[in-house]
Amino acid sequence: MEEIEALLTPTIQKNLTSTLTQINSKIEGMIGKIENKGCGILTEFENIHRVFNKLQLEASSFYLNSYLSPYTDIFEELTIAVQHLSERKHGGLIVVKRDDSLEHLMSSGIPVGATLSSALLESIFYPGSPLHDGAVFVEQNTIISAGNVLPLSKITYENKKLGTRHRAAIGISEESDALVLVVSEETGNISFAFNGSLYPVQSGTPNLS
Repeated sequence: MEEIEALLTPTIQKNLTSTLTQINSKIEGMIGKIENKGCGILTEFENIHRVFNKLQLEASSFYLNSYLSPYTDIFEELTIAVQHLSERKHGGLIVVKRDDSLEHLMSSGIPVGATLSSALLESIFYPGSPLHDGAVFVEQNTIISAGNVLPLSKITYENKKLGTRHRAAIGISEESDALVLVVSEETGNISFAFNGSLYPVQSGTPNLS
């Protein structure tokens, strides 16, 4: 994620620094407990793991919007849509074009040609909709098409049970600079694929200003 490290805002920097300080304090506490006959460290490990997860989610959420904002003026519509899909555990797969051409990487879906909106995205991914299993293709402020089929990642991910949506998201991000939003219909978890990697995103509408 080096390309936008400089975009960290003072608020995000403060939050990340505070969380890292909290982690450091917990680790120092663990060292003290280990020296004191090793008591209670399993609970501390659990607490530190929770704090690390929170840190990763906050950073990923910030970077997601930073990656999106130069390529669409209404990226908030994407944020609202995936949050609503997450709350209802409706699966979703949204490909956002950046600089690379993507048409040759996707099988042709159904043309939409409508202004990007959370309501339209949510209706496309509503269970039972003819297009809900495919990927939506977004370019700038327009939903170009829906029901697209993406190339699946050929990488084997150990200890990770990745469904077709997630493998497709990673697959197209391995072959282009596209950013791909994914909502799991099993857990409601939100993630995004970029440069062949998958990152979790904070649930609930985060304050990333």
